[in-house]
Amino acid sequence: MSSLYFESSSLLADLEGASLDELDLAPIGIVRMTPEGVVTAYNPCEASLSGLSPATVIGRNFFLDVAPCTNNFLVAQKFLDHPELDETLDYVFTFRMRPTSVQLRLLRSAAATAQYLIIRKKQ
Repeated sequence: MSSLYFESSSLLADLEGASLDELDLAPIGIVRMTPEGVVTAYNPCEASLSGLSPATVIGRNFFLDVAPCTNNFLVAQKFLDHPELDETLDYVFTFRMRPTSVQLRLLRSAAATAQYLIIRKKQ
């Protein structure tokens, strides 16, 4: 799916329609979660960035178990507070890895079946 790019204006809709194989081919880190934060998809790009394999992440709560450095008002709380969310922010991942500067895109819609955290490493 050619529209799975960080800046895509239709990214949420495209993610909702994407198969796991399509998510795996995307050039960006993708974490698909339930509204409660349980990871249902974790693509190879994100696995490479984080050093965590999808097998160790799928089925776990992203904010509590996988990346507790995101369990704060900047990331996790925004998913809780906003049923409609499309926000981009600069962030530094620090848990289980040396500090890594990234851009995050938080995507959520009341009509969507999942919420998404999109990750792009800053150059």
